[in-house]
Amino acid sequence: MNLPVVYHPNYVTPLPDQHRFPMAKFKLLQELLLKDGIITPESIHQPEIAPSNILQLVHSADYVENFCNGTLDPKVQRRIGLPWSEGLIKRTCTAVGGTLLTVKLALEYGICCNTAGGTHHAFPDYGSGFCIFNDLAIASRYLLTQGLVNKILIVDLDVHQGDGNAFIFADDDQVFTFSMHCEANFPYRKQKSDLDVSLPIGLDDDGYLQILASYLSDLLTQVKPDIVLYDAGVDTHVGDRLGKLCLTDTGIYRREMQVLSTCLAYGYPVAAVIGGGYSSNLQELVYRHSLLHRAAFDCLKL
Repeated sequence: MNLPVVYHPNYVTPLPDQHRFPMAKFKLLQELLLKDGIITPESIHQPEIAPSNILQLVHSADYVENFCNGTLDPKVQRRIGLPWSEGLIKRTCTAVGGTLLTVKLALEYGICCNTAGGTHHAFPDYGSGFCIFNDLAIASRYLLTQGLVNKILIVDLDVHQGDGNAFIFADDDQVFTFSMHCEANFPYRKQKSDLDVSLPIGLDDDGYLQILASYLSDLLTQVKPDIVLYDAGVDTHVGDRLGKLCLTDTGIYRREMQVLSTCLAYGYPVAAVIGGGYSSNLQELVYRHSLLHRAAFDCLKL
């Protein structure tokens, strides 16, 4: 089986020069995966733009309308950290559509990886930390409202806490939120996930992977999800500008193999998004993100 991967050219829209969000990484990631034979043109699935009614499964009508019309309060726009544009609307709504397609394909094939996604800092009525609409939350609500699943586990290994997910699903027994993140990092006001694991600054590969292993199998046994949504942020890397942890490329690959192979061994479908990653060296960053897809490709060969 070819690894199903979700990508759309809309994932990239121009930003001002020197903006610290690495927008070009999405297109470059798809190109690298094709070049290295991890995916083929036939295994790429193109999402549709998520419509307003889907966005409103999580977000308030006012927030969706104001963002899409460019009428957000300037303070609210600044908190997002991305300058508003027509292209940003298209990019944002297509990326949400990408995660919606990723979860559907994961249910069909057992595994699927997006080449974007992981906007876990978005709350129902505001965005934050480069996150506008919360793709993981929207995809979860979609699956539940459509009756496609009854129980979801979100495994969030981005270096920053999945505060939006924690808040949105605080009183929802159908979605279990697990966030393993650097304690002394954004967001400084943490929310309460179903399970939070705070990590010390400077944690290395072995320390990180041992902590993850001590939770993952038990979580799967306890939650018994119909699907796992995995946020594979690579801002845990030692070279990340916003991270504060010390994982290497090898450590990140081992992490991806650990998560994906464990979920598949337990028989749970897994839908993965790439999450955060910030580096001045774009090629190195894109390679780090590709480790998710390389691990997924290797899992299919096991």
